[in-house]
Amino acid sequence: MPRPDDLPPRTMTASVFVGTSVDGFIARTNGDLDFLPPGGGEPHGYEEFMATVDAIVIGRKTFDTVMGFEAWPYGDKRVVVLSRRLLDLAAAEARGAVVEQMGGPPAEIVSQLAARGAHHLYIDGGITIQEFLRAGLIQRLVITRVPVLIGDGIPLFGSLPGDVRLRHVMTRQYPSGLVQSEYQVGG
Repeated sequence: MPRPDDLPPRTMTASVFVGTSVDGFIARTNGDLDFLPPGGGEPHGYEEFMATVDAIVIGRKTFDTVMGFEAWPYGDKRVVVLSRRLLDLAAAEARGAVVEQMGGPPAEIVSQLAARGAHHLYIDGGITIQEFLRAGLIQRLVITRVPVLIGDGIPLFGSLPGDVRLRHVMTRQYPSGLVQSEYQVGG
């Protein structure tokens, strides 16, 4: 049996698992998520995805949004909140959250988390997803489209310095009308 130092190092993977309206918005302009199915809707792989994740990286606005949820949505997974402004994390910790604050460019965040043993990051929140995608640090996108047009809101994708090539992995449809597509970035 090989010893741990004989094994090849595991690589870091950063994934996005997100719901959008058909017109590409992850939230209304005020941050409201009321167009998403209650409780996430029917099972569509989120629990299985979360079982593979070591840490969740979110921005302050996403943190503020999830703090308004009835239950902490990330269980006992390590959550890293990106913010330049000092956050009071005590309320999240009181809900059983394992949460910390970090700052810096996406590559630095990934490097710090890798050095601390993380291998699979879940990147969530509009600005955070966009920054990590622009930095070339997202390897996998799982986008679940909800059958609704909301007309305006916070877009999943923003401007990019160039094309980002995707390789389609699969698309699934669900009885409620959810359509989920998975892509490998740079494929």
